[in-house]
Amino acid sequence: MNFVQGLPQGVYVGQTTIQHAQALASEHPELAGFNLALHVNDDPRRVQQHRMMLLNAFAEYGVDKITWMTQTHSTICHTVNQQITFDALMGDGLVTQTQGHALMMMTADCLPVVLGNREGTEVANLHAGWRGLAGGIIENTIEAMQSGATWAWLGAAISQPCFEVGLDVKDAFCVKYPALALAFEQGKQDDKFYADLYAIAAYILEQQGVELILGGDQCSYRQQHEYYSYRRNAKTGRMATFVFIR
Repeated sequence: MNFVQGLPQGVYVGQTTIQHAQALASEHPELAGFNLALHVNDDPRRVQQHRMMLLNAFAEYGVDKITWMTQTHSTICHTVNQQITFDALMGDGLVTQTQGHALMMMTADCLPVVLGNREGTEVANLHAGWRGLAGGIIENTIEAMQSGATWAWLGAAISQPCFEVGLDVKDAFCVKYPALALAFEQGKQDDKFYADLYAIAAYILEQQGVELILGGDQCSYRQQHEYYSYRRNAKTGRMATFVFIR
């Protein structure tokens, strides 16, 4: 398992890919590989087995609890520590200060953002599509953290040349942060633009005082052998971004 380098000692961050040596076969070619989503009409037993494979791999690092979400493209963030919830948490952000608790976030073009403090005692994981970014999912998650965030890691998302949006999306950001006009390139039509999710997230993170920003150099749309992409194929699987404190 590959982990992100350059983070505080004891903090482990990474993202799954389509490729996995133990991925189970699927009846649906578009879901082939290491799909981790239950909501894409995959065989739930297959997905649960994939999730157990992850948990077993994490156990080597002391992980004994794993939290998934029902993601809603919202700005809702939950803090989860020792409590066990019987109903799936609704929202797009998770925070924990508990060692051995893995926070999971699923994506297939939207931007996964992992946050943490300098001491490595608090981490967060959030799902940032354009709606969440514009609404304030980064700001809300940092506010929910007890000690704030000093570093961030940006996982694989759709890159700017592949992400065409309308004027409404550009306005949603620029009304709030005028400087983000630079994150949009003019499209072939007057009311179309290419949006840079990485640049948008990095700007918001910097405004929130985040000192170190890692990642942000992948493309879920173009790297078809590594990542699922909803824009490439509307029926597709999901990767998972994870973070835990050993």
